[in-house]
Amino acid sequence: MFIAKHHYAVELAKLNNVVYFLNPPTPKMKLSGREARIKIEKSPVHENLFIVHHQLFFPYILKFHFKSLFRLLMKFQVKSILKTIGRKPDIIWSFDLGYMYPLKYFPEKAYKIFHPVDEPTLPESIKCAEGANIIFSVTKEILEKYEAYSVPRIFVHHGVSKMFFEQANVPKTNGKSIHVGVSGNFLRPDIDREIFLRIIDENPSVIFECWGAYQESQANLGGMDVPGTSNFIKALKERKNVILHGAVKPEQLAKEYGKMDAFLICYDVQKDASKGTNYHKIMEYLSTGKVVIANNVTTYRDASDLVRMVNERDHNEKLPALFKEIISNLEKYNSEDLRKKRIDFAYSNLYSKNVELIEQSIFVP
Repeated sequence: MFIAKHHYAVELAKLNNVVYFLNPPTPKMKLSGREARIKIEKSPVHENLFIVHHQLFFPYILKFHFKSLFRLLMKFQVKSILKTIGRKPDIIWSFDLGYMYPLKYFPEKAYKIFHPVDEPTLPESIKCAEGANIIFSVTKEILEKYEAYSVPRIFVHHGVSKMFFEQANVPKTNGKSIHVGVSGNFLRPDIDREIFLRIIDENPSVIFECWGAYQESQANLGGMDVPGTSNFIKALKERKNVILHGAVKPEQLAKEYGKMDAFLICYDVQKDASKGTNYHKIMEYLSTGKVVIANNVTTYRDASDLVRMVNERDHNEKLPALFKEIISNLEKYNSEDLRKKRIDFAYSNLYSKNVELIEQSIFVP
């Protein structure tokens, strides 16, 4: 399953750049003496893309108990990796929020991009921007957390893969029933479970198609409300108008999205890791042109043509009524004009177009 950093690596490779994608340390490679084991393989995705696998020559557990020592040893690890690559990088593009590969460990002459796409929740997540020449992010709230750094900080939307547009016009085979798409990890405690179940129960003629993990064996539930999670999944299984597809490949997901009449996002902003600022899935939903109904999402608060949401940040009590009103007037909310606006907006945020925007921000005075 590709996430942002994978998509950007592929797009850079397509533009005739030689790209080395640095994976996290792997425990599967065997050590040879005290040397770091490093392996570089050509990606099957593109001939210009290379994957760097490596294993630490020291215990990973040091990261949690002896941070200073871990960082010192990581500095040598990075040097070994660069030596194995055999090239001096022109650009370092980091999505790292765990301070695994500090930018300062890479050559000073390299142009350094820091691009957090998730909420920085740890102090070291802020330190990850040290040495960056420029910072990009998917929310203004994240960018504000890096205001101490005197470098340009630029908002760039979540990107979307071209496959979602290629599948957008799949023939609808749902008959007369209304189908609403919902995707994500259904084991997560930040879903507003009470409101979600209420929406399902108040709309028995609507079919809710759900993609994503729902079996407890698929996720680490440590620290989660296990009884609450089990009861929630059980409740979803009991609803006759809910279909749990589980996790599917992106190509299949894109195809199924094209068959939906609408999409629902229902998170508790107070529990949500991103605090209701932006969700990657919105861009994928918009690629279909269909209406998106959601809890409050700050990035889209002035874009009601794109996302219909409640105004409240502390509760979703009005979301069931909003959902019912929109579903009762789908012809209005899925008009040809509104569908075109959504599709055009999503298309303007293709990963390839985001790369162009980032390139302009870096190289144009």
